[in-house]
Amino acid sequence: MKPLIGISTYLEESAAWGVWELPAALLPAGYPRIVQRAGGLAAMLPPDDPAAAAPAVARLDGLVIAGGPDVEPVRYGAEPHPRTGPPARERDAWELALIDAALASDTPLLGICRGMQLLNVALGGTLLQHVEGHTSQVRGAFGEHPVKPVPGTRYGALVAEEFGVPTHHHQTVDRLGAGLTVSAFAADGTVEAVELPGAHWVLGVQWHPEMAEDTRVVGALVEAAASRAAGA
Repeated sequence: MKPLIGISTYLEESAAWGVWELPAALLPAGYPRIVQRAGGLAAMLPPDDPAAAAPAVARLDGLVIAGGPDVEPVRYGAEPHPRTGPPARERDAWELALIDAALASDTPLLGICRGMQLLNVALGGTLLQHVEGHTSQVRGAFGEHPVKPVPGTRYGALVAEEFGVPTHHHQTVDRLGAGLTVSAFAADGTVEAVELPGAHWVLGVQWHPEMAEDTRVVGALVEAAASRAAGA
């Protein structure tokens, strides 16, 4: 059976489609599509009571924390930078609870963009609230730049070469969370991937693999999830 991969989602006060304009739980289609292309079943996880996170994760074989708005700086003991976006407190609370539940249950976990930042915060790390040069000059479009893997890491074993990736972010990891290792950098030194060494399959990437054709990162998550499901 294909492993079931949960993906966290936005919860928007107003979204329009067809004749409707209503509150909506939504997610860019690239996320479920890349999970499906990599051999998994995709399930959306809209924000919920944080107490529901552990029961939800218990039904999953793997978890993706998706990209989205800036993490509220109070979560890592900082004051907001002038360029930091408005808080998404309900989503912060839900996704941090999902991360905690995945780590506690050894559920394979992939953080994408905001998801990597939240993983770092969940483990006691901090964020740089503004960096330049990692977004496109065109509004609503992704930029691209190469990332360089760190040899000997999980990411380095998946993607051994320097590789161009889709990118759209203005925040990134500052002080690393407990136990995390950096596994890729951008040319300017920006942290582009982090992971937990050892038996746990935990990886965060600062770019957006769902916006590219390459499935190596998501495929590795799906493979880890399938192995876990087979051993359950």
